[in-house]
Amino acid sequence: MVDDSDTADPPDICLLLRAHGEQRWLVSKVVPIVRQLEQPGLVPEDQVGAALAYLEVLWLDACNRAGETDAAHAALERRDSEGDRVLHEKARRYYAAVRRLRSAVGRRVGALTGAPSDAGSPARTLADC
Repeated sequence: MVDDSDTADPPDICLLLRAHGEQRWLVSKVVPIVRQLEQPGLVPEDQVGAALAYLEVLWLDACNRAGETDAAHAALERRDSEGDRVLHEKARRYYAAVRRLRSAVGRRVGALTGAPSDAGSPARTLADC
């Protein structure tokens, strides 16, 4: 019989997967809408309100994804002494890059929606997500 107790994904792999998923979500879903709204005339005037509402919904989903990524990072930090050091450091660097992306996109979303943007608290720009 196989012991499944050690088959859980290591925290560094979990963080890499979560960070990658969040990065892909931001780049493929949120950023295109932000770009359209930032360029005058690209979204018809009568559709701007709907586009902003859609952006807010996308950002709320992005905030949920950010929370999952942050939780994966916290799990890695709790188990810092275990596992592959090189992979741990790569996961941390990828996480830091995604946090920078998250912050930059958050500022742009905040500017479009009028929501406050706080670079110090990642992913929390729309009504505290």
